[in-house]
This record gives sequence, structure tokens and C-alpha cells, in this order.
Amino acid sequence: MKKWLFMSLMAVLVLALAACSGDKKGNASAPVEGDGGYTKEKPLIIKFSHVTSIDSVKGKAADAFAKLVDEKTEGKVKVEVYPSSQLYGDNDELDALVSGNVHMIAPSVTKMVKIDPRWQYVDMPYLFESDEHVRKFFKSDVAKLILESDQLAANDIKGLVFWENGFKHFSNNKHPLVNVEDFKGLKFRAQAGKVLEAQFKALNAGSATIAFGETYAALQQGTVDGQENTFNNFDTQKYQEVQKYFSVSQHGRLDYAIFVNKSFWDKIPADLLKAVEESLDEATKLAWDLAAEENAKSFENIKNSGIEVIELDDAQKEAIKTKLEPVYEEFSDSITEELINGIRDLK
Repeated sequence: MKKWLFMSLMAVLVLALAACSGDKKGNASAPVEGDGGYTKEKPLIIKFSHVTSIDSVKGKAADAFAKLVDEKTEGKVKVEVYPSSQLYGDNDELDALVSGNVHMIAPSVTKMVKIDPRWQYVDMPYLFESDEHVRKFFKSDVAKLILESDQLAANDIKGLVFWENGFKHFSNNKHPLVNVEDFKGLKFRAQAGKVLEAQFKALNAGSATIAFGETYAALQQGTVDGQENTFNNFDTQKYQEVQKYFSVSQHGRLDYAIFVNKSFWDKIPADLLKAVEESLDEATKLAWDLAAEENAKSFENIKNSGIEVIELDDAQKEAIKTKLEPVYEEFSDSITEELINGIRDLK
């Protein structure tokens, strides 16, 4: 009887604790009204980590976002921006976001391939025809297929907006890249992703996955012969110091998206969240405008840097595009025809 009584009491205690735990969890996940009691002296801290320099498009837009948040919340929210891989690099910022060690990141979208292979859309060769085409995508329901995906939510990640960078172009140290045959035997630095591996394989070239912050050294030391990047990234990373030839190929995209830790974001008090989201919208418009402006300036810097610049004509680009058709045959299923065709239909 004593044993039965003891077990009964324990069962009641467990149920009571479970109920209390459930209540706490429910209260924690419920949105907090007002400003949550945060002040300028004791603000809510948002840690924003990214890998590019403060002079890059992303760097300038991130700093503008932080300033806007400070103004709109009267100092009740402080965005701490950590550029140039100061806090986390290419290989670990996503894990840091999931664990809550940072609250916001702005990676190149291909970094999300480990969660959803569709993010490799950006690397599909010649999928986008112009900057206008890209922006139509950013604002479209097609973009929501991946930005608001169940795969992100399952990893406690929330996708918010896209930040533009620009079209990618090839550079190398060996010889001018004009014709398809010129790629043969060269080795390029690439971001992680099977699409890029397939791209260089189709061009009879090799590739190595190297973190963005380590690319300059890899080029300088000859670990790789070349790389692919936007005008602005090439310029602000000073790759003209370690490369001899630059081919304006416009073969792929390098764009960013803003991701946040979902649990953290959903707990931001309502009034403050509204101000933060308004700030992000303004910073996003700035990022888009800066991308066009800064890439144009950087292209001039590259042309004036002393390296040889080759501007490919339509026929030369078409030859590369034809050579890269096997990439679509290989990845249409994983990236999905729904996404690929949806993007094409927006042009």
C-alpha cells in the first residue's frame, strides 16, 4: 500500500511538472506586446555576423541596418555587426545561427544547400538574364518557395529577404579566358555545392572548395589558379593583386539572403520587431541600389588596376552556356523544374 501510494504521488508530481513546463513553453513562444521593457541602457542585442569587408555591398548595408534600428527603436535594440569573418567564417556561421550564438547572418545563398538543395539555383549557369530579372525573382512568389520553406523552419531558421550582390565573372593567373577551351586544366576556387563542381567539370577544369576569407591566400600561394566572383567582391578583396586576367562572363549569380534564428526572432517584442523589420526593408532597398552602384565603380577599378580585362561577346558567352548544358540535365530534379522554370518565366 505504501509503495502504491508513493508511486501515485510521483505520477501526480510528474504530471504537474509537465503541465507547468507546457505553460512556460507556451508563454515563452507567445509574442510579447510593447517594447518588452528594453531601454537604451539595457537594449536587446542582435548579433549580426557576415564574412565580407565593411566596404562591400553587404558590409555597407549591414551597417546601415544597424544604424536604422538604433534610430527607429531609440536605442532599445542594438545590432552588433561582425564583418570580415571576425566572429564566424563561411564554414561555421550557419551552425552558429542554429545554436543561437549569433542571431542574424547574410550568407551567399548556396551556403544553405546543406538544408535544401534548391538554394543552388543561384549557381545554375545563365539562369538569369539581367539585374531586372533577378529583382523580379526576389519580389516574387517563386522566391517564397525557398525563403519560406519548411526545411528552414525545421532547423529553427527564418528567411527574411534577399540582398543583391551581382553577376559572377571568371578570373585566373594563367591566360585569358575567351573560349571554352581556355578553361581546360585550370583549377578554380569555388563555394561549396555540387552545381559548381559540375560547372567546372563541364568546362574541363578543376575546383576546390575554399572559404571566402581564405581565397586571397589560396590565389597568392597558387593553391588554385582562379576564382569566380562579382566585380565588387573581386575589387574589395583586392584579388587584382593576385590575378592577371579577368573575363566578364556574367555566367552566374552571387546573392545573399538574410536569415535569423527563428526562436530568437519570434520572441522580439512586437513594437521593437516592427521597427526592426522596417529597418531591414530600408536596408534591403539600399543593398540593391548599392549593388549596382558599387559593382559599376569596382568594374572601373578593375579595369584601371593593370590586369587584363576581357569582355566576352554574346557568341563567346553562348558557347560557354552550351558547354554547361549538362549541368541542367544533372540538377533539374534536385533544384526542381518548378523553381527553375518559375525563374525563367519571370524574365
